[in-house]
Amino acid sequence: MTIAKPDFRTVLHAEGPDPARAEALKLYGRFVGSWDAKITAHGTDGVSHQATGEIHFGWVLQGRAIQDIWMIPRLAERTTAPAFPIAGHWYGTTLRIYDPTIEAWRIYWIDPATNSFRQQIGRAHGADIVQEGTTESGAHTRWSFTKITPDSFHWLGENKPAAGADWRLVTEVRAQRQQS
Repeated sequence: MTIAKPDFRTVLHAEGPDPARAEALKLYGRFVGSWDAKITAHGTDGVSHQATGEIHFGWVLQGRAIQDIWMIPRLAERTTAPAFPIAGHWYGTTLRIYDPTIEAWRIYWIDPATNSFRQQIGRAHGADIVQEGTTESGAHTRWSFTKITPDSFHWLGENKPAAGADWRLVTEVRAQRQQS
């Protein structure tokens, strides 16, 4: 009898949450699936730019983490869409891992398309989810999921200089779950 060797996708992907952590994993687990996105990038000059994209969330690492992919523009439009001002073309992934020792999520965003790398800590804040971190230059980042329903969410990407007092909205995403 020959046993098939698993491939990368098989060992990365999981069918659902790890039963031992299922309750804690619900915070981000509700996003598992595919989403259409409308993105607005806000310039420091007050000018805003809009684009469309897509987001895909899935269970990974034996259901102990959630991984997502955020794309601007959509995959089918990547070779024809003009450069998206301010935010750039995203083709990045987030790994979200619940850490019971801090009762929060460790967030790792990696986007080789824009050369962006971020680490944050994510927690529930009432009905919202707020992720906070610091960039290599010392600036603060705050990424929030708000207005969450089973079929939509509003995501806010904010920055604040290290010595600054005010947060500035840089990017927002309005996501709608794709219908199967």
